[in-house]
Amino acid sequence: MAEWNAYYQNEDEEQEQEEAELSGGDYKVSGRDSLVFLVDASKEMFIKGEDGQPSNFDMTMQVVRSVYTSKIISSHRDLVALVFYGTEQSKNPRNSFKHVYVYHDLDEPGAKRVQEVDALRGEKGAQLAAQSMGSGETSLGDALWCCANLYSDIKLRLSHKRLMIFTCRDEPHGGDSAKDRQARTKASDLKETGVFIDLMHLIKPGGFDVSLFFRDIVSPPEDESELGLQLEPCDKLEDLQKRVRARETKKRALARLSLSLGEGLNVAVGMYATAVGARKPAAIRLYRETNEPVRSKTRTFHTQTGSLLLPSELKKAQVYGRKQIVMESDEVNAIKKFDEPGLFLIGFKPMEKLKLHHHIRPSVFIYPEEDNVKGSACLFSALLKKCSERKVFALCRGIFRRNYPPRFVALVPQMEEVDEGKVQITPPGFNVIYLPFADDLRTVDPPRCPPASQTQVDKMKEIIYKLRFKYRSDAFENPVLQQHFRNLEALALDMMAPEDIEDLIMPKVDQIDQRLGPLVEEFKDLVYPAGYNPETKPAPKRKTADAGGGAEKKPKVEVTEDELRTHMQNGTLAKLTVPMLKEACKQFGIRTTGTKKQDLIDALNERMGS
Repeated sequence: MAEWNAYYQNEDEEQEQEEAELSGGDYKVSGRDSLVFLVDASKEMFIKGEDGQPSNFDMTMQVVRSVYTSKIISSHRDLVALVFYGTEQSKNPRNSFKHVYVYHDLDEPGAKRVQEVDALRGEKGAQLAAQSMGSGETSLGDALWCCANLYSDIKLRLSHKRLMIFTCRDEPHGGDSAKDRQARTKASDLKETGVFIDLMHLIKPGGFDVSLFFRDIVSPPEDESELGLQLEPCDKLEDLQKRVRARETKKRALARLSLSLGEGLNVAVGMYATAVGARKPAAIRLYRETNEPVRSKTRTFHTQTGSLLLPSELKKAQVYGRKQIVMESDEVNAIKKFDEPGLFLIGFKPMEKLKLHHHIRPSVFIYPEEDNVKGSACLFSALLKKCSERKVFALCRGIFRRNYPPRFVALVPQMEEVDEGKVQITPPGFNVIYLPFADDLRTVDPPRCPPASQTQVDKMKEIIYKLRFKYRSDAFENPVLQQHFRNLEALALDMMAPEDIEDLIMPKVDQIDQRLGPLVEEFKDLVYPAGYNPETKPAPKRKTADAGGGAEKKPKVEVTEDELRTHMQNGTLAKLTVPMLKEACKQFGIRTTGTKKQDLIDALNERMGS
């Protein structure tokens, strides 16, 4: 039975594997991500900000809701929990901890949870929180202990565990050394079990001093690309959302490879996908009677006997020169294997040699893996710095997984960029650009058009200069996806109507007209004849008999006998078009029963081969 189960895969799994290959992914998630929101429920959190700004509690609930909805869309299998500490009421497993209120256990986010978080927003939400939970004494140690129990009660395998603390108090225990010591001990215990603790500290009068207490609570950054503890508190919702989004998702490597720089000189690198095409999730097929999900399985049967075939009874074949080449599975695997996975440095080239038309698939990003090979970060940093200074890219031969064909790739250096708040915008590393082979390049004959005059070119340059703007891909959302998920959200949350979306890719015609002014009309006068209207369709031209009108000239379809025999010997008859194959059959007096391409090829092979 093990052999049967190992061979007959589900179609759903095969489809997911194909989608992963298209998106550049080649990894299997070994577990689920988990995130616990630990929110301070003290009275200070409910104080509204100046100029009508929302309270820290209200901002936190908006962020929690945003994460819930994004998890439902992007990774619905992740586990999320919401816990309040410093409450008057207590609600936790077995009620072992006072002043700790578990609002949501660790579980998959759903529509009901989003509605319950919505109920805690705004003034009515603050009143509901005061009635149901209230504000009381604070013991962060008990709250951390409760969160540890939430993790221990989960029987699923968790690949990443993160806990986020939201508070505006830099001394939650008011100087109580015993409670401080207990909290530090429990935080240390949590970190030893693999839980990463982050602090999302909020604005407070007089400023938030991290060094008083929380510096010993939070976890150090997981790698050099993370910023670790932020010293400045968040005073705006956008800043808080940006920090939470930057930390909530674990960075997973598509693959971990060895970058060979020479004999015995290897650097361990991780490969990451910086951009993956977002698509609508596939529809789930349900059994019509019970609405339970159904799964499809593939079986292979013998065409004559109808018996079910085992994997060991199958072989693979390919036709070459009218001969069927049969191979075993082991032989096919041996043919596919070229070398072990890795990147092998060939040399360096100036950046001018890399052209835009060399782009044939989305690039990936590599970053050193210091844990795998000591010294990788230092050598990688030196290589990155020198490539950037000399404006060159590294040309490499890359094999990204086993039994995968080799590719030529260009490693383009990318230096680190940070914004005014010292938040990383662009990480340092190499962008891996896939280069085309000679077989991938095509010779294109451009259409012959009348050349533009220098006056027309100069006028178009003015138009282009007026319409230039700073483009950022992260500033434009896919309107189709947004509308799709807004509709699903409205149905799941029983909303009267979905929220309106703004189609950001629609051209802003009024602003364009205001910027261009009279330039468009001036360009029309230079290019088009007087009275030309591009919106009207031109009248179809009739060809007279003198001008060679009548039947349209057909392309040449004749094939000589020598050319036909050459195609037959090379097994390339399929490259000929159907009209050419029909003409060849007519030329040699071959009668065919069908008009399909394969029927014509079989008839020619039977006649010419005899």
